[in-house]
Amino acid sequence: MGRPKEHDDDTRAALRAAAERLVESGGPAALTVRGVAREAGTTTRAVYSVFGSRDGLLVDAVAQGAFEFLFERIGALEETDDPVADLIDLGLKGFRPLVLEHPALYRIAFQRAIPGMQAGPELTAARTRAWNQLSAKVGRLEAASLLRETSVAEAAVEFNAMLEGLANAELRGAVLRNLPEGDEERAWRDGLATVIRGFAGPLGSLRRTT
Repeated sequence: MGRPKEHDDDTRAALRAAAERLVESGGPAALTVRGVAREAGTTTRAVYSVFGSRDGLLVDAVAQGAFEFLFERIGALEETDDPVADLIDLGLKGFRPLVLEHPALYRIAFQRAIPGMQAGPELTAARTRAWNQLSAKVGRLEAASLLRETSVAEAAVEFNAMLEGLANAELRGAVLRNLPEGDEERAWRDGLATVIRGFAGPLGSLRRTT
């Protein structure tokens, strides 16, 4: 019989949640091995056993968690015969919940809040899975003849830029607070729809001449 694991998936989940809470309340500087262990009610040995180091904790528990959240949320969305509506739902029900429910994960994964953080193979794989998932959703526009002169790769980059722009605006608060209360979701919907219309309409041609 092999030696049983001392720290299981429940320990990993508890440490990830503790790390996220610390970053959310005190920023990246608050994320220490001792602090995470104390927050999770375990030992520093458990942190090192699961993540290897503080850097491993940052990458695995925080940054990687953002892309895993996106992959799971987007993967759970029901696919319809309307690729435009499905792509807007990706933003509203996949990307926006990451910003609202896990702002610390978003800031570290997308805003690069930690200078010099290196992406290891597991983080790279999680990020690639999420990107491929987004690209596949955008690719359905091409199948419906809604991309015109824009490639799937270009459209995915531009759609993602709008997602991140809306996310950053909502996190700052100053921009979307100018809207009537409760209109934030409409702003996301309208912004994403505008980008998609641009792929299909005259803006696609303008992109080639400017």
